[in-house]
Amino acid sequence: MKLFFRVFSLILLSLLFTLETYSISNSQILRICSRKRREKACIKRLKSNRELINEGKPIEIPVYPYKSK
Repeated sequence: MKLFFRVFSLILLSLLFTLETYSISNSQILRICSRKRREKACIKRLKSNRELINEGKPIEIPVYPYKSK
């Protein structure tokens, strides 16, 4: 019985944490993109990424290799 309760509570807690997502707000997007050279392109990219995440679709995250000196 204790094992069942622990497994059930673990599953329940994991579902609660995975179902709740926090999206970035418009003011945060504007604050981030105000420092970029191409501000409009940055805003458009972040807003489209936000919509894709809210719909549950994957997004592309660029990976830049580390250049050691």
